[in-house]
Amino acid sequence: MSHFDTGSCDSCGGKFQYQLVHNGFNDSAFAYCDSCGSSALLSGWYERIPTKAKLKVHGPVNPEAEALLEPCACGGRFRADASPKCPHCRASISAEAARSFIEANALGTKGGWRWQGSWNGIYSILIEGRNTKDNWQRPNTSLERTREG
Repeated sequence: MSHFDTGSCDSCGGKFQYQLVHNGFNDSAFAYCDSCGSSALLSGWYERIPTKAKLKVHGPVNPEAEALLEPCACGGRFRADASPKCPHCRASISAEAARSFIEANALGTKGGWRWQGSWNGIYSILIEGRNTKDNWQRPNTSLERTREG
């Protein structure tokens, strides 16, 4: 069973459920949709990672891998430099403003843990369950046949 915490948008004040992901613990990389802010998690253990991706885990997706991701269902693109967005107003969520709710909800804060304060470190965030996993482009077999034929 997954644990969800509550955060709030610094632009509209809307509340949302989120999960913080430590990409070092699960050997993954991540990206956010540049349009809706949905998250893409890319497992370093996924069996069909394209060789050209040269996937680097434990942080934002590297450029070679970013270019090989399927578009988001909303039509946007998953980018290493995009930010998660509010599900209500679609404003980018400030990583520094998120510190207040992330640290308030994290059990480790009492022991001295502090939020990284950016969307390009080892932690990523999943908001309202809006995420996809291992969304690699499928090889275009008809194009490959045309080149070979």
